[in-house]
Amino acid sequence: MGKNINKNSPKVLGLDVSTKTIGWALFDIQTKELLELTHISPVPKPKVENKIEELILKGNIFRKKLEDYVGLGITSVVIEEPLLNSNNVYTVGTLMRFNTLVCKEVYDVLGIVPEFISTYNSRKFAFPHLVQQNDKGKFVLFGGLPKDTDKKVIIWELVAKREPQTIWQYTKNNTLKKENYDQTDAYCAALGLMKLKEIW
Repeated sequence: MGKNINKNSPKVLGLDVSTKTIGWALFDIQTKELLELTHISPVPKPKVENKIEELILKGNIFRKKLEDYVGLGITSVVIEEPLLNSNNVYTVGTLMRFNTLVCKEVYDVLGIVPEFISTYNSRKFAFPHLVQQNDKGKFVLFGGLPKDTDKKVIIWELVAKREPQTIWQYTKNNTLKKENYDQTDAYCAALGLMKLKEIW
């Protein structure tokens, strides 16, 4: 944590969990201020061959980061529900296992039962203006936009506009690193849940 924060005021932590990178967004609930927008890419060392062991070790790395946030007033944790539309059943299974591990670490370290929000609801409630009429006359998220629109880029642009102080990461070719999108998804999850529950 870079800045001095009021430990007595309640916070919400948004997480976007994948097996490679976990997006991380911490807000003050009372002031609605973004306190931290970052990510963790857990890589166990030395490398292990067993995939389940690798997930457990990644969970341990996540836990160590989480332990630094004990006593900072986190009262709510929201995780973006994993998208289960992959054709690869193994990928879906691995993601679900890792989500469960992350849930348990949150509960063990912070004593909080995480809440889940779907990608659709997180975006719909975080940025309601994205719900527009599509070519069939229905009001849907990203309605009216071309089918090949990169939704993650749109979300990133909206978050970047809301949080101009954020420093984003770029590749050597000056393109946005994928981790930025994990961060903005975590941001959306927290913002979306607070609006969905009408706390904000």
